Amino acid sequence: MAETTPKRLALVLSVLLSLVATAMFFVFAWDESRNNPWLWIFVSFLVLNGIQYFILQYSLEKFIYSRIKLVYKTIHKQKLNKDDKKGQVVGVHGDIIHKVNEEVAIWANDRKEEIDELKKMEVYRREFLGNVSHELKTPLFNLQGFVLTLMDGGIHDPKINLDFLGKSQKNIERMITIVEDLEVISRLETGEATPLLVNFSIPALVREVFEFLEPKASERKIRLLFAADYNDNMLVRADKEKIRTVITNLVLNSIKYGIEGGRTKVSFYDMDENYLIEISDNGVGIHEKHISRLFERFYRVDKHRSRAQGGSGLGLAIVKHIIEAHNQTINVRSAPGVGSTFSFTLAKAKAS
Repeated sequence: MAETTPKRLALVLSVLLSLVATAMFFVFAWDESRNNPWLWIFVSFLVLNGIQYFILQYSLEKFIYSRIKLVYKTIHKQKLNKDDKKGQVVGVHGDIIHKVNEEVAIWANDRKEEIDELKKMEVYRREFLGNVSHELKTPLFNLQGFVLTLMDGGIHDPKINLDFLGKSQKNIERMITIVEDLEVISRLETGEATPLLVNFSIPALVREVFEFLEPKASERKIRLLFAADYNDNMLVRADKEKIRTVITNLVLNSIKYGIEGGRTKVSFYDMDENYLIEISDNGVGIHEKHISRLFERFYRVDKHRSRAQGGSGLGLAIVKHIIEAHNQTINVRSAPGVGSTFSFTLAKAKAS
């Protein structure tokens, strides 16, 4: 069905009015037009229709355009950035009703998406503030209790003074870790911590991480191993220290949440322009309902067990931000009782 426009509306109205006017002329001026009545009717119809068409079109466009032109201009200019707005002349010629309809539909859809995103961010902000306060509240309350005990005379008791001072130090270190990790995430999100790209061997870096974490793995009798005998010629181009942070976080998580006597395995796959790195364990696994939120700040699958294991709760969030800062992706697949596999890609080093 054709869309209604001022021109079409004017045409229809002018035809109707011309038919009425011609009929009236035919009735009241029949005597004068008796010699050739159909010629008179035809001429009258054409003249009246033409006059009325232009009058009606002008009147309708003047009436309608004057009211919707401002709406169209306002919505159209809101979509432009500051540079585009300077000297921008918004055309309102042609089928402006169709243009306005499209602009309003796009504008309404954009506002809906924006409102939905703001609502999600509001929920996320409330959860984030609640999580930060909770993470900091525990060590702060612990510190308060230790200090009050020492002030009440415990400082003179050799059985508790050093013990409480040591526990106070651990709680202070935990708060420092949380603050430092939040600072790292903030720099990554704002683009301040841009990756310093260098060429390095990814298997060699994993070996360094294995050596560093071997004592922790030995405590739980977890084996750290490669899926195959990889050579050090697998070169990637990335920020070596940031990728060290990524691998350390992922391997450390596999040690913390793996089963005692289990294993953590690292695999590499050639993916044309990238290498795919997988870090898997045969630990407790993660339920599917938690997978989509794993990389959120302070999100913990098992809050009680996670806090008992230590850490800031920001490790996976940092990992995700580092990988995305390299314009790469990270994914996880897991099943309860089977284990978890974290996989991410890194660009290959280009031959010089």
